[in-house]
Amino acid sequence: MIRVLLVDDQPLLRSGFRALLDLEGDIEVVAEAGDGQEGLALVREHLPDIALVDIRMPVLDGIEVTRHIAADPALSGVHVVILTNYGLDEYVLDALRAGAAGFLVKDIVPEDFLHAVRVAARGDALLAPSITRKLISRYVTQPLGAEAGPGLRELTNREREAVALVAQGLSNDQIADRMVISPMTAKTHVNRAMVKLHVRDRAQLVVLAYESGLVTPRSR
Repeated sequence: MIRVLLVDDQPLLRSGFRALLDLEGDIEVVAEAGDGQEGLALVREHLPDIALVDIRMPVLDGIEVTRHIAADPALSGVHVVILTNYGLDEYVLDALRAGAAGFLVKDIVPEDFLHAVRVAARGDALLAPSITRKLISRYVTQPLGAEAGPGLRELTNREREAVALVAQGLSNDQIADRMVISPMTAKTHVNRAMVKLHVRDRAQLVVLAYESGLVTPRSR
């Protein structure tokens, strides 16, 4: 059973999300909150698997809530998925830097929303398809810059390629297709890179790829 906490200052949206989640046999909504501070208290009380958190709320916004959760070792099992009306790229990186496992726009179709909850519960990073398309259109794989840390330099060329493709929003199966390898080998490349880079999940791998210069903005 995937235990979910809803944190959004719009009651109607919370009700809609809850109604959708309550129809699923493997998902349970354990509590709801209307602002970030209340949401953080309920996260500590219920220890949900997933916290679905609005990015703009009173008292504490979603990114601050995420930072508090990520900084508390007692909450290490809680995966935060940020919800927003704004599909802006800077929010994606802010949310991922804060420790979010996913970032979804609120106009997502129900099937994709439910898929996101299950993907985040497995500990995988997830971005809304519309946001992933924006990132892919704006970022390209480049050679490592001088600012790249020693961790990236320890990766094999294939591991670096896999990390760059993770940063583009590709799944292991898609990485396998792109690199012409088996899905198991793709997963191995990604997992080895995570171990070498000391990152806890694919979301943090995305952030590192952007910040290190492995994936850099396309010139306009």
